Amino acid sequence: MNLDTWIKKYKNIVVEGPIGVGKTSLTKKIADKYQLRTVLENAEENPFLRKFYADNEKYALPTQLFFLFQRLDQLIELSQTDLFETNLISDFMLEKDAIFAGITLSELEMSLYRKIYENQSSQVCNPDLVIYLQADPGTLLDRIKKRGILMERDISMEYIVNLSNAYNKFFYSYEESPVLIVNTTHLDPIHKSEDFDLLMNQLKIFKGRRAFFNAI
Repeated sequence: MNLDTWIKKYKNIVVEGPIGVGKTSLTKKIADKYQLRTVLENAEENPFLRKFYADNEKYALPTQLFFLFQRLDQLIELSQTDLFETNLISDFMLEKDAIFAGITLSELEMSLYRKIYENQSSQVCNPDLVIYLQADPGTLLDRIKKRGILMERDISMEYIVNLSNAYNKFFYSYEESPVLIVNTTHLDPIHKSEDFDLLMNQLKIFKGRRAFFNAI
């Protein structure tokens, strides 16, 4: 495996961000370039998700619990992988589950959810690097509409704003792993090779625990 020097430091990379920001596409593109193993979310396997988008209040708890156990299964299995044998990249971290739960669950539901989450989350290892993708809510909603996933057609601007704010609040105080924060409102590393190269260069020169990349 021929890896650039920068990526050799990071055995376990996560690309994170709100719905529509392009995390799965970027994860796949980086994996293809550097021949990394991928660990991807399987949102379509959640039988409650379509109903949740149609009726948030009624289906929030079963939707969130399904995702929590699904993500736990994937990440616990991942923690048992010999990372000395393979570099990998994923499009989610367990903490995202609590971010979504915080904006969708009632106070009573959140109390139950938190007990389950705190009892299970210690089994999951922190990533070596997080690439946190941002975009303004209008851009996110436009991207969601353009990709045309049927069950996402009822996602509201209010939901996107709340989700974006929750992500920003979480990463403002997140210190468990190094984080490169990338504003993708005017950056398209998925479809523009020059933008992808810009981002890869930022990763190559990234040092310390936190940096911000805003291409204008």
